[in-house]
Amino acid sequence: MLLKVNNLVKSFGGIRAVRDVTIGISEGSISSIIGPNGAGKTTFFNLLTGIYKPDQGSIDFNGRSLIGLRPDQVNKAGIARTFQSIRLFGNMTVLENIMVGTHSRLHISLPHTLLRTRRFKEQERLVQEKASMLLKFAGLSGKGDELSKNLPYGDQRRIEIARALASDPKLILLDEPTAGMNPQESAEAMSLFRKIRDELGITVVLIEHDMRVVMGISEHIDVLDYGQKIAEGTPEEIRANPRVVEAYLGRRAMGGGANNDSAA
Repeated sequence: MLLKVNNLVKSFGGIRAVRDVTIGISEGSISSIIGPNGAGKTTFFNLLTGIYKPDQGSIDFNGRSLIGLRPDQVNKAGIARTFQSIRLFGNMTVLENIMVGTHSRLHISLPHTLLRTRRFKEQERLVQEKASMLLKFAGLSGKGDELSKNLPYGDQRRIEIARALASDPKLILLDEPTAGMNPQESAEAMSLFRKIRDELGITVVLIEHDMRVVMGISEHIDVLDYGQKIAEGTPEEIRANPRVVEAYLGRRAMGGGANNDSAA
């Protein structure tokens, strides 16, 4: 297991957003976390990445506890993420946005930066080369000099993913990465997720609403409801789980009639 989460608890006032959640993520896998709005999925991601501190429980990543680490320390440890709402620097170019993602891996002092020494220029060159590689990898070739705010929605999602990859993660957490995409864009995104795992060797975990994406790409699925895990298994096992069918996906969706469901 690359990530082991045991009995995780987080409350906000009288609301228990995450309740005794235990989840394991295997290295080299593509997994999904599903559940209705308000089920605690994004709160769970926020706990993993240091945005929130858990009230109880443990989070072990790559043999190390993440409890008490700041988001930048979690990123440096090897976890990158994207967010439900796109968070780009709109007035920066696509290439510059991706370069920002390397910040946790930079080793340059302030004097070198201010004086623009040879060491600084060499590191800047390497960062630009890496960002250019990820630009191409994410399917954004030829768009590096464009302002990110001028690109269509699907491309902005790709920029955000490329920026997350720039930190050299072992695990990437994608929060609703295909939200707002049309079917063709979603299919292209699925191909990108597979490339991230197969070509870069990065473990992928998605929070996702589109059941075509969830069932088409996931090797393992965990289902949350009111902050509590109610089911886990392969896509086939989740399809056959009566509680999941009734409470989340509906008989028609799991039977193939409706591929999108807001309860995911």
